[in-house]
Amino acid sequence: MEACAGTHHWARILQSHGYIVKLIPPQFVKPYVKSNKNDANDAEAMSRPNMRFVSIKTTEQQDIQAIHRVRSGLMTDRTALGNRIRGLVSEYGLVAPMTLNALKQAIPGWLEEADNGSSDRFRSLLHGLWEDLIRLTQRIGDLDKAIILFAQSNTMTKRLQQLRGVTPLVATALVATVGTGQQYAKGKQMAAAIGLTPRQQGSVVGYQ
Repeated sequence: MEACAGTHHWARILQSHGYIVKLIPPQFVKPYVKSNKNDANDAEAMSRPNMRFVSIKTTEQQDIQAIHRVRSGLMTDRTALGNRIRGLVSEYGLVAPMTLNALKQAIPGWLEEADNGSSDRFRSLLHGLWEDLIRLTQRIGDLDKAIILFAQSNTMTKRLQQLRGVTPLVATALVATVGTGQQYAKGKQMAAAIGLTPRQQGSVVGYQ
């Protein structure tokens, strides 16, 4: 099957019924699609001797991957919200240092300061934005705790954290992405798969 949304779920179900499941990266199926996407094209791609397959993720891997994705989205939302607040308050002559903590500490003072040029209407709006900022920070903190708990309970993540510089965030993300890593013949293949090595974008044809 082509690896797409829901594929890992169906792969686990098919495996439970005794089927051998091979997941093919979408970019490897595309060259065989001449008109419409169909199962025959997937089968033709799978039959190639040098075809590389996607390892089927466990439910646990998908859980931690979902946590990482939600956390990343919330951090993007928090950054956008902080920038939005800075832009709005600057119209009233209010400026905060360019750190999130400094912004969170500055907002209560702006709300209490009576003669800073902002209206009651804007103070009410700013208070709501401040609460949104606090709420996003708390949700990110809760996900950080969930990641740490997983890192402490999983055998592979505990082994990875013995390496210098590998934090619970890095270890859990790596396990969620590649699992045991047994699908790779060498470390170079895994590094390329997760983007640690640059992709080849050009051609050496014509160069001496």
